[in-house]
Amino acid sequence: MTDASADARRPQEFEKALAGSDTSVASFDTHNRSLLEKAQHFLHKNPAAVPLIVLVLSLAFFGVAVGSKFFSAFSLTLILQQVAIVGIVGAAQTLVILTAGIDLSVGAIVVLSSVVMGQFTFRYGLPAPIAILCGFACGALCGWINGVLVARMKLPPFIVTLGTWQIILAANFLYSANETIRSQDIQAQAPLLQLFGQSIRIGGAVFTYGVIVMVLLVLFLWYVLNHTAWGRHVYAVGDDPEAADLSGVNVNRMLVSVYVISGIICALAGWVLIGRLGSVSPTSGQFANIESITAVVIGGISLFGGRGSILGMLFGALIVGVFSLGLRLIGTDPQWTYLLIGVLIIVAVAIDQWIRKVAG
Repeated sequence: MTDASADARRPQEFEKALAGSDTSVASFDTHNRSLLEKAQHFLHKNPAAVPLIVLVLSLAFFGVAVGSKFFSAFSLTLILQQVAIVGIVGAAQTLVILTAGIDLSVGAIVVLSSVVMGQFTFRYGLPAPIAILCGFACGALCGWINGVLVARMKLPPFIVTLGTWQIILAANFLYSANETIRSQDIQAQAPLLQLFGQSIRIGGAVFTYGVIVMVLLVLFLWYVLNHTAWGRHVYAVGDDPEAADLSGVNVNRMLVSVYVISGIICALAGWVLIGRLGSVSPTSGQFANIESITAVVIGGISLFGGRGSILGMLFGALIVGVFSLGLRLIGTDPQWTYLLIGVLIIVAVAIDQWIRKVAG
């Protein structure tokens, strides 16, 4: 009887011990986080929050400093027009940086694609739609070369795109002979090239087709990155390529596809650039690479890959536009714009490091 009663008590004791263990675990899991920890976790889950907050504060500051003129419909849409090219190229740069790469050749691809569109129309007499498709093919080819060198030959993206940047720029000047195709000639013979320079007015607001295509492109890529398998694979490759490979993702193919799509987007930016300038110039848009990286970094996208939102990139581009216009309206030296943007870049990278280190 003694042994039987002891055996009967053992399950009860085990249940009590298990219940005590559960209580201690539950107590550990539900500890109260400090306000700073909550902020860190919120920013980790919402990487576009920081640039959005900075954008709102910038608008408020310049609204007070400049007055109601800054908040006019014309001024606000002028900011959108100024960042249209940067926003489109920034979308291409975002895809590459999400894979833990970087593309220094995006500006050169933009210019070469626009030159191909113009030269194929006026030098070879091709219809404008065919010439535009040739420009897109040129952008895709440049992106494919970058992708193959990075994915197949395992070369560092920084070195690869630094080299192709120089090569593409040289090819641009050699092919175009540094010749600018004038706006009057384009308007007379191939107005389709200037499509994205046309605008629509809504009250005092002026929206160019270039602005519209920038917004639509960013929204489309946001959906693709967040709601498709391809988008999830982009984040997975940037976060941990070895783990992505073990889970069945073809890492090399993904990287090549990212660089090809980036090149195609750059060709679109080249078409938009023709519309904005009205002409085809082999010397314009060369520094879109630096401007796009600036928008991406200020937009909260991690340079280490695997984290960030393309909406943040758009907010980053708008921050640059707000600072540029606001300081110009105040009447300050333009160098202050570069100084403040430089400070924002360093602060953005520091915040990214802080979030990655502390929040999990």
